[in-house]
Amino acid sequence: MAWFYLILGGIVEVVWATGLKLSEGFTRPGMTAVTLVAIIVSFYFFAKALKLLSIGTAYAVFTGIGAAGSAVVGILYFQESFSFFKLFFLLVLIAGIIGLKLVDGDKEEAKS
Repeated sequence: MAWFYLILGGIVEVVWATGLKLSEGFTRPGMTAVTLVAIIVSFYFFAKALKLLSIGTAYAVFTGIGAAGSAVVGILYFQESFSFFKLFFLLVLIAGIIGLKLVDGDKEEAKS
């Protein structure tokens, strides 16, 4: 369940990172509110995951999901640049996230 919370928190991190852009420096009250709620929800799930997962792995996965997801949102919705190398390094980042999950997965089960 901790990995579910961690992944969910990482996905919500993409929401608040996008909200930061859309709030235009916290000058748009509606988007600012959405952003602040998403930050709270994201960190709530991250904190729940940390009860069972090691902090180094959990933080790397949490921020990796947020970084990769935000990059994809930037490319798809904000017309940010896209190149072979950007795609390559996003795939490397995702492979690293999966690798961390694979090598740290046994610790959660041992603590349960």
